[in-house]
Formats: sequence, structure tokens, C-alpha cells
Amino acid sequence: MPLLQSAVHRLEPSLDGERLTVTPPPAPAEADNPVMASLVNTLNDTYNTKAKGWGRFAEQGEQAGPLVAWLSAYLAADPSGTEQGFAELANALAERLAQTLQEQLSVSGYLVTAHLRQGDTDTLFFGLIHQREGIGFNEAHQAVPAAQLNASQLTLAARVNLTQWQRADATTHYVSFLKDRGAKKLSDGLVALLGMEEGIDAPAETRTLLKAFSDYVEQEDLDDDASREKTDTLVDYANEQLRRGEPMTLEVLSELVDEKQPQAFYDHIRNADYGLSPEIPPDKRTINQFRRFTGRAGGVSISFDSHLLGSSIEYDAAQDRLIIKQVPKQLKEQLAKRKE
Repeated sequence: MPLLQSAVHRLEPSLDGERLTVTPPPAPAEADNPVMASLVNTLNDTYNTKAKGWGRFAEQGEQAGPLVAWLSAYLAADPSGTEQGFAELANALAERLAQTLQEQLSVSGYLVTAHLRQGDTDTLFFGLIHQREGIGFNEAHQAVPAAQLNASQLTLAARVNLTQWQRADATTHYVSFLKDRGAKKLSDGLVALLGMEEGIDAPAETRTLLKAFSDYVEQEDLDDDASREKTDTLVDYANEQLRRGEPMTLEVLSELVDEKQPQAFYDHIRNADYGLSPEIPPDKRTINQFRRFTGRAGGVSISFDSHLLGSSIEYDAAQDRLIIKQVPKQLKEQLAKRKE
């Protein structure tokens, strides 16, 4: 994913420990720095896998913030932005974030702000990452202290699909932000910073979509192979959209689920009135739970694909029993040796 512009600001507590201070970069970042591009792409990939809130910029009222004006000024002269304009945007974002999170000094770290382009889609990404002390080797092959960025974890981050925002589609949720259940204050701070109205509840929408899919499979009276194939298609599409950081589109999903009747699943959703949005951000945890059943207790651990239930695996609720008809070969061999 090409990196058009980037900037890094240091956020850290002041000496009196009462506020966050912002240290801007001493010079503009190199536009063609491959290491920076690799870092931003890694952060973007990490962001795609995490739970997020979705919404749109608030047009008026208390929720509306200055970000829209900053973005408009940055993109006014050139769709790709300018180096100077981006520096002003990144500085304003960093200062605003420090003000918004004044009482949460634990969020100190490095704020990476980036303008990315993939195909014909431009996005603005910003995320806060921490640097930790590690160990590396120098040119003499001696172990020495080496600072490392923890790119696999993000404390807080957000992304704006600039292309969708500029199209002004009233049904599109083009702003997303990390939404960790254990960090509500950070999430609320991001919503305030972005000046957005939160819309889609990704986990709830994903659960409703999966319920609609299960109803569709049951209604069509599909055999095990067909049911498994369509389930895999849905999960694969959801995971691909997760990887890309994009929502699932109901019409596209319907075409994938049944190529012979590309509108069938879509019509099922609309006719049953599940209340689903045309585009649904997939929730990773919900998708993974749909693919597999898992449980552990008393030294027993069981995990199996959901499509096996009712075929090679049966659950007797009355007797509280799980019946496995086809024991895995490796387990069967272990059990046979136990009897010897």
C-alpha cells in the first residue's frame, strides 16, 4: 500500500506529570522511506484485525469537531495533499489528541499519522504505538541495547476513508476507530477527537448477518457439502475484508454464496427484514466463533468446525452428551495404544 505522506510525534507526560506534551518531528519525513512504509503497512494490518467502532463525521452540534476542516484544507489544493499541508494536519491532530486525553497519561508513545493509497482509495490513518527496550547485535556481533517499536499492538488508532468521505454517500460509514472493551475512555476520546457519530455496531451486525445466513441455509434445505461450502465462502470473504480493512457488501456476498442465483441470499435478507446495513464491517471474534465450537473443562478440550454439527457430530441436550461419529485418526491411535 503506497505511503504518500507520514509524520511521527512523541507524546509524553510533562515534568510535573499533569499533562501530555507533544514533540513534533524535527524535519519532514522522507516520502520514499521504505522502512517507514513497511511500519505503516504493519500498523494498518494490525488495525484491520482488531475490534472497531464505525461511523461518520457529525455535521453539526456538540459532536462535530475540527477534523473535517483540517482534512478539507489539506486536500483542497491537491487530492494527494502537500508535504507542508500534511505537516500542519499531523501537528493539529497530535495537539488535539494530547488535549483530549489529558488525564490519561498512560497513552504516551509515538503517534504515527499517515496518508495511504490503495488502488483508487485514499485513507488517513493514525495510531499510537509504544517503544520498548530490547536487545540486538551491533556490527561487531556484540549484544547491545536496542529500542524496538511494538507494532503488533496498538493502544489507540483510527482511520478515515478519504475517498468515501469526499463522495458524501449518506449510507457509508467511512470512519473507524479501535474499540477495546477495556479502554472505554480511550474510545470516547477518539470519538471526540474525530468529531463523529458512531453508527454501525460491527459485532451485532455480524451476528445478525450470520443468523440470516443460517436461516437461509435451513430454508434452502442444503445438504452437508453445500452447507459447508457456502459457510466457508462467507467466512473466507469476511476474513478477506478484515485483512483489507473494508466492510462486507451484502450484494457481493450474495453473489459469492450462490453463483447460480446471485440475488437469492440478498433477497432473503431483504424479504425477511433483518434490518441489516448494505455494508457491514466484519467482526473477527464473531466470525471465528461462527466457524468453530470450542469448550474446555475438567481436563477435556473440544473444538470443531460448526458445519460438522448434525453430521459427524451430534449434541444430545437432554442427556448432555456430545457424540463424535468419526474419531480423528491420531486420537484413535492414541486410544488403541492405551488399551494395549
